[in-house]
Amino acid sequence: MKFLAIFSFIVVILTGLVLSQSLHFENEIQTYLERSVPFVGTDIPRIEGIDGTGIKIAIIDTGVDYNHPDLFGWGPDGKVIGGYNFIQEGKPPIDNNGHGTQVAGVIAADGQAVGVAPKAKILAYKVSEDGEGVSSDLIIRAIEKAIEDDADIINISLGVNKTNTKIERAVNLALEKEIFVVVAAGNDGPGIGTIGSPGRNFGSVTVGATYNNLTSSLVATLEVDEKPYTVIPMVGNQISEDTISGKLVFGGYGKAGELKDLDVKDSILIVERGSDVEGELLYFSIKETNAADAGAKALIVYNNVPGIFLGELIHDFIEPDYSPQIPVVSMDREEGLEIVKSINGNEAVLNLFFNPDYLAHFSSRGPVSPFYIKPEIVAPGAYINTTQSNAGYNFTSGTSYAAPHVSGAAALLLQKNPQLHHHEIKSLLLTTVEPVSDAHGNEFSIQESGAGRLNIAKAFEAKLIIEPPNFVAITSSDNNVAQKKFQLKSMDGTWDGFDVTFDGPEFIKFSGELVDGNVLSVRMSMLEDNFGEHEGKMMISHNEIQYVVPFLLHHTPGSVSAVQQNEKLFFEIYHPQEWSFAKISVTNSKDGTVDTTTATPDKTATIDVYENTKYWIDAKIRVSGNSSSAYNTIDVKSIQERERFDLVIPERQMAIIAGAVIIIGVVGILKRR
Repeated sequence: MKFLAIFSFIVVILTGLVLSQSLHFENEIQTYLERSVPFVGTDIPRIEGIDGTGIKIAIIDTGVDYNHPDLFGWGPDGKVIGGYNFIQEGKPPIDNNGHGTQVAGVIAADGQAVGVAPKAKILAYKVSEDGEGVSSDLIIRAIEKAIEDDADIINISLGVNKTNTKIERAVNLALEKEIFVVVAAGNDGPGIGTIGSPGRNFGSVTVGATYNNLTSSLVATLEVDEKPYTVIPMVGNQISEDTISGKLVFGGYGKAGELKDLDVKDSILIVERGSDVEGELLYFSIKETNAADAGAKALIVYNNVPGIFLGELIHDFIEPDYSPQIPVVSMDREEGLEIVKSINGNEAVLNLFFNPDYLAHFSSRGPVSPFYIKPEIVAPGAYINTTQSNAGYNFTSGTSYAAPHVSGAAALLLQKNPQLHHHEIKSLLLTTVEPVSDAHGNEFSIQESGAGRLNIAKAFEAKLIIEPPNFVAITSSDNNVAQKKFQLKSMDGTWDGFDVTFDGPEFIKFSGELVDGNVLSVRMSMLEDNFGEHEGKMMISHNEIQYVVPFLLHHTPGSVSAVQQNEKLFFEIYHPQEWSFAKISVTNSKDGTVDTTTATPDKTATIDVYENTKYWIDAKIRVSGNSSSAYNTIDVKSIQERERFDLVIPERQMAIIAGAVIIIGVVGILKRR
């Protein structure tokens, strides 16, 4: 009897293919990479001769064009010293798409463009031909091959839009082998909870995207009746430092004839991209001129196809004397239609401003779990000009290009101190960041931007390793105190000027002291029952450097406790109100495997455990028809680990098997007769 196995194909999105355009400006080919790389602080390492020499970085992507002059050479003497082509086995991993070459350029370009770690070597693992998709199996095989090839760092600028436990296990195996793993958060922002695997992996470093630097980071915000919308300034914009406000007016496609009978003066005009006449080239510059001539203060152009876009006011076909007169921004079609449909004298407020540490609209946000923080860090990923296939350079945006900034930074730290463990590199990078703020100077939430923006110079000078570099605390109405211990390592052996302060809600009482020489003991107490999720930062000063450790604190009405007995976990639910039912989900922190069980006031809940690891416990407690969350964690260290075997048989197949068993039973009875 033969059994057929059905393998799922996981579609993987290359997380840098956002706002990608080939723009080649004479004498400006290096501009954007030259801006982002110094902006994150590479100057100090380079002064000291640190450039990535001796470090091998695996790029799991569409391959790398090793014929590019800035990434030249295949084999031991080239920039790309090895790798593997999983698409056409037996052939070298040449990039026919461009995405992997762009990522490689940010990390290690060494020519006309200069990457973060220009002397680092690359291992190219080609898992996709066209950038459209790849099976999860190829990602796993590439990670395993990178381990076999002794990579120091793995960069994965692709991902799936859900948790994949097999990918999680592969990443964890790399971490166990002391490989530093960096993954892109994805480009599904600005919605929350938009990060997939391997960006969801607890041990890897997940990177979101910010803008570039001061002169290339024009940012726009739009509010209509106090509701925010995502907009992007067009290239060549007229800059206004003042807030622009006015009534919204819909102007069709922005043609002069459409606007002449409208009251456009002092308005913010919104129009559709393109034209209603086939073949008509209605450039953005024409729409802007028409809007300005009609008296509009600003122009919004929404897309004529799904998605957002980056528009250009300055192009090859503009009038010789053309100069933009008013600010112009682009927006998504869906949001544009929403605004147009609801226009009824609505007031809009538009701001344009320079802010390099502004979170890119496309950058995927957390949370991915109540038990840890994702993304952990952000880096430049907007308007990056990097290497492109066929000896070119490509102006592009996406978290795919933020992640390699962090991979290159890790290479510099590892070259300076080859004895660093992957979790120590993670600590140095995450605790030395710069804050990321919005249009009003308010810092983005931890679930949006992690600890903050990469600062290589500060990480390079840091002398204190703090573990963990961020944390989640849990309190409840029956236990309002959370305690946490941090392992500290002074790299120069001194503790001069050590100090701990706290920045967070006033209803959280904080205390911290250094005990046993190198352990920081922290106590956090809730002073009132302010239920919900609260965030803050612990600041540690050491040798004139301030380190930042962000945290989330869950304060819940109910609680769930867990006790281990042999190879089982037993759970107890508490809630100040009468509760009727609880669903308990238990996640294995090693690979993301989830088991569920249920409890009632009369029934004790249990699950079996198979590995010695930390388990995350999430209980949904039913109280008066509503659901109330409670959280806990437990470290299991004393069981004899065993193979887990889950047999999942679909209902129809179960019926077939049951029928076969009955037939076999009947035949057996007949034979015995």
